[in-house]
Amino acid sequence: MKALILVGGFGTRLRPLTLSVPKPLVDFANKPMILHQIEALKAIGVSEVVLAINYQPEVMLNFLKEFETKIGIKITCSQETEPLGTAGPLALARDKLIDETGEPFFVLNSDVISEYPLKEMIQFHKSHGGEASIMVDEPSKYGVVVMEESTGQVERFVEKPKLFVGNKINAGIYLLDPSVLDRIELRPTSIEKEVFPKIALEKKLYAMVLPGFWMDIGQPKDYIIGLRLYLDSLRKRTSSKLASGTHIVGNVLVDETATIGEGCLIGPDVAIGPGCIVESGVRLSRCTVMRGVRIKKHACISSSIIGWHSTVGQWARVENMTILGEDVHVCDEIYSNGGVVLPHKEIKSSILKPEIVM
Repeated sequence: MKALILVGGFGTRLRPLTLSVPKPLVDFANKPMILHQIEALKAIGVSEVVLAINYQPEVMLNFLKEFETKIGIKITCSQETEPLGTAGPLALARDKLIDETGEPFFVLNSDVISEYPLKEMIQFHKSHGGEASIMVDEPSKYGVVVMEESTGQVERFVEKPKLFVGNKINAGIYLLDPSVLDRIELRPTSIEKEVFPKIALEKKLYAMVLPGFWMDIGQPKDYIIGLRLYLDSLRKRTSSKLASGTHIVGNVLVDETATIGEGCLIGPDVAIGPGCIVESGVRLSRCTVMRGVRIKKHACISSSIIGWHSTVGQWARVENMTILGEDVHVCDEIYSNGGVVLPHKEIKSSILKPEIVM
């Protein structure tokens, strides 16, 4: 089987992190976002993943080359010269997706994190005999995909002005027969607005309600919520991967190469990446601390993202959706209330209200 991941554009909503790497390579729960998807696809027998991309393909491919051999899956790029929306990239990658087997292929949005029930989706797709299957997250909550409850057959996509903003009801995971490609022209076009409604009219579109959690982690607030949901799910599936001890509260993921000093209180909902040094007396909650970060004594961090190789000084307090880009150094006793700090900066005075520090 094959799969296409819609990587898309510049990742502006996750700046300043995406000023250092393309969005799919931003770490989530201690590994690049896109790796969660690629590993899930490999686990159910997908042999080739095509990345539909219009920004920095070299960076992506160079990075993923090492994982090709590690995971044992072929990763190729299909590069757009102009943004083609959510359906155009499928037409562009047509030759890579179609082979003599006629097997259906997966399409995933790269921002989506979930338990990826792809095996169940294959069974669902085969059982209904339609042309396309989409994963939906609690559609009743939004009243947007009108479907036959027992079979999952989609009667129609209800158009609302806000229907596809942020991709919230449609979970961004599809399984499509090759024939769907015949419906898509090579031009900027939307799969949600132009392709699916037509398939639904022909009664060939089916929706499977997603079991487990789901989150679009394309912006900081949702990234932090997504981390909580992911760690919660990890607790239920393989709790041995989570940290334990008297200094740990709730769900915490700590890379084995990170060191944590004495008298710390870590959690809930924290990820600490490779090579991080957390000195004594530090308090961390609802935050991500990426590779190579040093957090000095008695610092307190909550609801924030600390980018690669940054430093947070002694007795500093960092909170309220503060995002430090790569290599940012917060001096001792500084307070950050929602500061968004671009890479390679030193913060010598407190940030008292949410603002961007250039």
